[in-house]
Amino acid sequence: MFAIIDGILGYRQGSAMAAITIRNLEVALKERLRQRAAANGRSMEDEVLEILRTTLAASGARAIHPADAIMARFGKLGGVELEAPVRGPLRAPPEFGK
Repeated sequence: MFAIIDGILGYRQGSAMAAITIRNLEVALKERLRQRAAANGRSMEDEVLEILRTTLAASGARAIHPADAIMARFGKLGGVELEAPVRGPLRAPPEFGK
């Protein structure tokens, strides 16, 4: 079953709005969304927008640099010193047209 949540392509409060379609939404999930929207006095579309706004705002606050995440996870294990490989001279560039 395809469940479609359509946004209106146009302008609302002076800003461009985009549309999104969600396919293959489980019936039980759609029903939970409907109930949540009704409990909050919103349409299903407005409820989805609120869920997206709050989820994406919260994830932005937790964003850290990947190097910091790696150090937090593996830093306590210590590091290793690796020898840099010895490099030889560069090869001659190819000669085209001969």
